[in-house]
Amino acid sequence: MAAAKMSVAELEKFLREEFPQAFSDGDITIESADGETCLLRRCYDERMLRPGGTVSGPTLMAMADFAMYVVLLSAIGPVGLAVTTNLNINFLRKGQPGQDVLAAARLLKLGKRLAVGEVNLLSGTSPDPIAHVTATYSIPNT
Repeated sequence: MAAAKMSVAELEKFLREEFPQAFSDGDITIESADGETCLLRRCYDERMLRPGGTVSGPTLMAMADFAMYVVLLSAIGPVGLAVTTNLNINFLRKGQPGQDVLAAARLLKLGKRLAVGEVNLLSGTSPDPIAHVTATYSIPNT
């Protein structure tokens, strides 16, 4: 895969302008993105929890999907209409309350029309994933 087509600063600017509903409140930060991988952090908030005090599935799915979008944009540039065509998630263990959620995404294959990747979701500083995700994105003609 090639070098990044968008830097972290360019990604943040693009996302604030084009996808403010997901990226304007400062809850999610892009720690790195290099055209092949990215690392996102979602700051802990009690709204992330489901009954029983674990990080909710919708929180984790949204974070994984967003991480795939970010790593893809870092690889192909500002293609806002790239969309998820498949997302599969395996919940592995409980996400701990009080901990940020990290999403480490990696592109596995980048084609002309489809991109396939995986995301490991982590809770705080634990090296053990709380969920593993595979996802496919459709890339529109540009």
